[in-house]
Amino acid sequence: MRANRARQSNRGGKALQRRPEAATSFYWAKDLTIKSKLAGRAVAESATEMVEIVLPNDANPLGNILGGRVMHLIDIAGGIAAFRHARSPVVTVAVDHLDFLYPIRVGELVVLHALITRAFRTSLEVEVKVYREDYLTGKRQQTSSAFVTYVALDPAGKPREIPPLIPRTVEEKRRYREAQGRRRRRLALSARAHRQYFEKS
Repeated sequence: MRANRARQSNRGGKALQRRPEAATSFYWAKDLTIKSKLAGRAVAESATEMVEIVLPNDANPLGNILGGRVMHLIDIAGGIAAFRHARSPVVTVAVDHLDFLYPIRVGELVVLHALITRAFRTSLEVEVKVYREDYLTGKRQQTSSAFVTYVALDPAGKPREIPPLIPRTVEEKRRYREAQGRRRRRLALSARAHRQYFEKS
């Protein structure tokens, strides 16, 4: 049985090797998934909550918070979670599909929850959920969500290895599994966009 299996896995005398994913940017160039020697960290160690009140200078003429302001807050909350996990500077390299389901009015609170879903070799994915909260009643309603990818950098500004993530709860393990599929789709879409829309350098 063992001999048969060996022949099936090594036909023609060539060792089977897994093809690495195509790099789509400088930051992802060395982000192959390999076993890390660094100690892992739990999701709770980097979980982040941010709360801000919507002021008039954050809003459009209708009295709703600007979409660009929400995107900025998402990047800040996600970046803090990424920094806490990597314990090094991080840069934003991708943001997945983002919807604005409900407006957030002047005077309401903006609450952001950021959690690491998975850490790869040098990059990590952060899920950020946005809520509006009535500060008088405490009622919350989710308004947006996004998956943001960050890459950790060393002092020379090059991608550096980061600790793996340790998912413990059922929900953490689900997000961990699903992150791999999102990453594959993200890299494929990025590579196609670079071919179609970016100028040749």
